[in-house]
Amino acid sequence: MQFSNAQILAMSEGGFFGTGNAQLPNSQMLMIDRISHIDDSGGFYKKGTLDADLKINPDHWFFDCHFKGDPVMPGCLGLDALWQLLGVFLGWSGLPGKGRALGVGKLKFNGQIYPDAGSIQYQLQIKRVFKKPMAIGIADGTVSHDGRVIYKATDLKVGLLQG
Repeated sequence: MQFSNAQILAMSEGGFFGTGNAQLPNSQMLMIDRISHIDDSGGFYKKGTLDADLKINPDHWFFDCHFKGDPVMPGCLGLDALWQLLGVFLGWSGLPGKGRALGVGKLKFNGQIYPDAGSIQYQLQIKRVFKKPMAIGIADGTVSHDGRVIYKATDLKVGLLQG
């Protein structure tokens, strides 16, 4: 299954997965353009995978302030994109609640994203999904550019809060 840019934007407006359920951030904090693949049985752990991408625009807001005269995408935004995608996976799985990042095990940076990058790719390998007492997803994720992994995160955790 795939989600187009229009569907991603709808996810940021709320209600895509039902009222009060998982929602992507909108405007400047939305770090995803398209989800090219999502499934609940593939991947390294046989629990699911998700592939997505973001077109890098040299006019993105963060290049003007991080860093002046030496623009790079803040690594925390790539990490946030992985959390965003894990929240999408949980919403797509039909689990109720609003997504919140709960943590990350290990994070390693092996490169940077510059204004001329063109696009970056994200991949999640779902490790585990708990449904009760609160929906929680655990995954490993990568951010890649030109086929090279530049961020790697293990044990990303996102929970879906009720109410």
